[in-house]
Amino acid sequence: MENSRSGFYFLVLCCASLLFPTCCSSKHIPLFIFGDSFFEAGNNNYIRNATGRANFWPYGETFFKYPTGRFSDGRVIPDFIAEYAKLPFIPPYLQPGNHQITDGVNFASGGAGALAQTRPAGSVIDLKTQAIYFKNVERQISQKLGDTETKKLLSKAIYMFNIGSNDYVAPFTTNSSLLQAYSRKEYVGMVIGNTTTVIKEIYRNGGRKFVFVSTGPLGCLPYLRASNKNGTRGCMDEVTLFSKLHNSALIEALKELQTQLRGFKYSYFDFYTSLSERIKHHSKYGFEKGKVACCGSGPYRGILSCGGRGAEEYQLCDNPSDYLFFDGGHLTEKANNQLAKLMWSGNSTVIWPYNLKTLFQE
Repeated sequence: MENSRSGFYFLVLCCASLLFPTCCSSKHIPLFIFGDSFFEAGNNNYIRNATGRANFWPYGETFFKYPTGRFSDGRVIPDFIAEYAKLPFIPPYLQPGNHQITDGVNFASGGAGALAQTRPAGSVIDLKTQAIYFKNVERQISQKLGDTETKKLLSKAIYMFNIGSNDYVAPFTTNSSLLQAYSRKEYVGMVIGNTTTVIKEIYRNGGRKFVFVSTGPLGCLPYLRASNKNGTRGCMDEVTLFSKLHNSALIEALKELQTQLRGFKYSYFDFYTSLSERIKHHSKYGFEKGKVACCGSGPYRGILSCGGRGAEEYQLCDNPSDYLFFDGGHLTEKANNQLAKLMWSGNSTVIWPYNLKTLFQE
């Protein structure tokens, strides 16, 4: 009787390990990704009226050899972070099929902002909706693992955010009315406020370890340079000013959350400085071009026409790894790889108070 009972338990354990091969490991750390096109893995492929998509050639040409919906020639930062953490590629939430959701889910959507009004309703997954989708995933995990194991899993998980850039770019490119009723400080305050609301929601559901990517020097993206006719095609300084205000406010908000929320831990990656360095000193980091995009048209190839989007004719470079930017607003796989390495194991000059390697081990 004892032998048959122990055999039954062994069978149950084996079945569990097959259904949830990695969640049973004490070292398994899921990765949940929130944000915009900088982190997207293909959610917009499944949105009928999406603001933008990257599911056509030449996106994906370098690594995947086909377009996946990532706004790059290959992998994006979350792909590299998943690799370093010994996780598979984290699937987009809207992608059909059965996924190992205990590894994590990618909710990021190209064009998304922290403010719902940044893009027309139904054209992106804004941050608030991403948080709702996360709740759906939490329920799915709970149905499989039970409440106790789900709580444990979510407390170990990493929640990675890249949000805000579209909120500051949109008023200067697509929706000039966004800023009319607010001062700069008030507008930034709304973006930060919406972000912290989502952080607190995830915290209430068990989340403890968070990663935040600062906004970059937005006005110096090829797309903004190409749009800056009044500045002889230089950086659009007004947009970059919002980046600086946002980053300062985000740092203060994170410090405050750390005092308010017991067990709250975070990593803040100074993307602004890291990208600015590569734009100014591109050859130092192995790039032949730091201001001109690989794919696009017009000044700096900054017009968003890569692959024939928005314009039938566009230029495409021979070797994306020679370029910092793949299109007018997004980086090449080589650049994403460099930045992911800084996030994973960089020192406190670029990421603090923890790098991701340390945060995953905490």
